[in-house]
Amino acid sequence: MSGAEPRTEEIDSVSLEVFRNELESVAEEMGQVLIRSAYSPNIKERQDCSTALFDAGGRMVAQAEHIPVHLGAMPDAVAAVTAADPEPGDAYILNDPFEGGTHLPDVTIVSTIAPAGEIVGYAVTRAHHADVGGMTPGSMPAGATDIYQEGMRLPGVALRSGGELNEDLMAVILANVRNRTERRADLRAQLAAHDRAEDRLAELIEEHGRGRVERAFDAIVDYSRARMSDELAAFPDGTYDASDVLEGDGVTDADIPIEVSITVDGATVDVDFAGSAEQCAGNMNAPLSVAKSAVYFVVRSITDPEIPPNHGSYADIDVVAPEGTVVNPNPPAAVVGGNVETSQRLTDVVFAAFAEAVPERVPAGSQGTMNNLIIGNRDRDGFTYYETIAGGFGARPDKDGMDGVQVGMTNTLNTPIEALEAEYPFTVEEYSFREGSGGDGEHRGGLGLTRSLTVETDAVVSLLTERRRHRPQGAAGGEPGALGENLVDGEPLAAKTTREIEAGTTVTVRTPGGGGYGDPDDRAESDREADRLDGKVTEDEER
Repeated sequence: MSGAEPRTEEIDSVSLEVFRNELESVAEEMGQVLIRSAYSPNIKERQDCSTALFDAGGRMVAQAEHIPVHLGAMPDAVAAVTAADPEPGDAYILNDPFEGGTHLPDVTIVSTIAPAGEIVGYAVTRAHHADVGGMTPGSMPAGATDIYQEGMRLPGVALRSGGELNEDLMAVILANVRNRTERRADLRAQLAAHDRAEDRLAELIEEHGRGRVERAFDAIVDYSRARMSDELAAFPDGTYDASDVLEGDGVTDADIPIEVSITVDGATVDVDFAGSAEQCAGNMNAPLSVAKSAVYFVVRSITDPEIPPNHGSYADIDVVAPEGTVVNPNPPAAVVGGNVETSQRLTDVVFAAFAEAVPERVPAGSQGTMNNLIIGNRDRDGFTYYETIAGGFGARPDKDGMDGVQVGMTNTLNTPIEALEAEYPFTVEEYSFREGSGGDGEHRGGLGLTRSLTVETDAVVSLLTERRRHRPQGAAGGEPGALGENLVDGEPLAAKTTREIEAGTTVTVRTPGGGGYGDPDDRAESDREADRLDGKVTEDEER
């Protein structure tokens, strides 16, 4: 196998494209290994996981297009591991939100890639495990007030050393979670993805030489940075502000302000969340790594999608927030809702701020929530079901919003009804679009969904949701989308709640619609006729 070579030779444009595609294929293949090897429906069906490759300096060089809230936060996890001086054959596991994680259910593994005995990079997987312990099944309790209630906390420890699995650590992990068989299988699926990454990178180095592969790392990062700089330089210089609120924190119902100020200066962007609320008593606090993910996602959404997403894409974007705020909390703050719900509101306010600079690139408000539904029982080896439920995408300046899709910081699939009923003691009563839920406009907002299921055993239900009080906003004169609703046996539930239910209880989640774009009077009559034929509007809404 070729050894190290001087990193001086230029990578020509053709070779750059070849290397970029090869490295992105490695990241994608990691994801396929993880998904196909996993045991839990949350990973194998919903694909709630992410994979990426980093160079030896801790820079992301390739990522699979998976979960936005995972991918922007991965560099902080890699930095935490490299600070521990890992050796070849090591794989570190962490989920601590204050050490590079996002929230406790998202378990990250970072492994060295050292096919010739010297580290050339790192493979990273992050997967949402359906339970990591804590006070309720599913590890997402609505009423948590500190991180200790949310589950087991791993600060970055060696799960594998010199290629050998740390069975003692695995035993400790499995002793602190529900459904141990599922957890073990999912962790092993992550490790299998890491093994595949090392094999594939070894093949690249065998073919091209280590020095040339490392030069390709540099060239790919530099290329993305140059492309992104060109995009950002075309934005008008200035400072753009926006604000919104969270609908309580699971402890109180009081609105929680989120504020952002974005300064564009040439090809640099400074994003400051000063003015946001102090960290809250409940679990809607979001680590700074989550705020970075939200910003990176929005920038990627409003620039050329063909720019390879890696360290270079975000090198000129600086994200800050005062310590002790809901956007950058101090431990031991509870954070499980911050990753899934506050991240959505961060996305909304960053989009809104950029809409002042480049309105033609920003859609109306999307559903603005992940509609987290968690159901499980308290048996050690019982079941834990977790799902984020899709809703309406905001209308765009030139077309309608999409119906029933994941938006913002999540990008998962749904759990198919057949898989859901086969894996869990559930009967699905309804899974449908919500007619009339999309905001009217020249371009209509996307429809939300209704997901209704009967739980056939005693269980604990947790809901972490938003947009139950403040509607997703329209843009350019478009009307807002419909509010979401949570129901148990037809009775309304709070946006954030945990409760015990008896066998035979029906849980229903109605997700918000997207906002409309443009004056409704400008909507073409042919589009309105299509709305009626497609069942997207109620009779009362027909104009």
